[in-house]
Amino acid sequence: MKIAVTGANGFIGRHVLAELAQKKVPCVAVDLFLPEKKKAAGIDWIQIDLCESPVDVFNRIGRPDTLIHLAWGGLPNYRSTHHLEKELPGQYKFLSGLVHAGLRRLVVTGTCFEYGMKSGMLTEDLMPCPENPYARAKNSLRQQLESLKLVKPFHLVWARLFYMYGEGQPKTSLFSQLKEAVLRGDAEFNMSGGEQLRDYLPVTEVAREIVRLAMLGRDVGTVNICSGMPTSVRELVGRWLNKKGWKIKLNLGYYPYPDYEPMAFWGSRTRLDSIIAEANR
Repeated sequence: MKIAVTGANGFIGRHVLAELAQKKVPCVAVDLFLPEKKKAAGIDWIQIDLCESPVDVFNRIGRPDTLIHLAWGGLPNYRSTHHLEKELPGQYKFLSGLVHAGLRRLVVTGTCFEYGMKSGMLTEDLMPCPENPYARAKNSLRQQLESLKLVKPFHLVWARLFYMYGEGQPKTSLFSQLKEAVLRGDAEFNMSGGEQLRDYLPVTEVAREIVRLAMLGRDVGTVNICSGMPTSVRELVGRWLNKKGWKIKLNLGYYPYPDYEPMAFWGSRTRLDSIIAEANR
């Protein structure tokens, strides 16, 4: 099996490449920005602007059996219309072009924001109700790909990601901001009240699940990539401090809670565990 990965130089992409390398899977890494060090066993790097991709892009990326599609621009500004005006049409044109050219299996990362302002445990059978432009664009892309399957059959995995953390995370993330505050020697770290419940996974585990689904070679449909356990932001930050041995006072309540997500929601991983268990039989 040969796998191509878009957004390969991003936060998740680097960990997906590491997981594929560990499994010795031949891989083509695709990104708009290439890393300084591109040498890695079994990995070829190709620079492509997805929104302006050439007609022969399937040939350029080596005609892979499976594409893991992680690329998406305009983040972390979830409210920007860029997601609907540029990313959505550009992404669909790119992916549909690959399918028409012969791509047989596609794994695309979605977002838990597709569920909208629903609280509690979120299962894949819930009707999506996206509230921000980013989530609307992602959900629309999923619907377009599902319609494409009706006229040009291919295997689709829509991997809905929840929250993740780890090394290499963008500077705007909570983990990176906390780390920078500690390294600067700040006395306090400003954050929200920290009582909101979320679903967190280390990015290494997220990458492992994405690769596992890609290597199944099955038409899975929508599946949550999550822990299945609600954790408060305050508790998570406390774990990071204990694990790293960092010393800093938490200034709780400095920032208001985000208004684009519920106070308490997490994913169900029942379907993911069922797929994995069936594959291991």
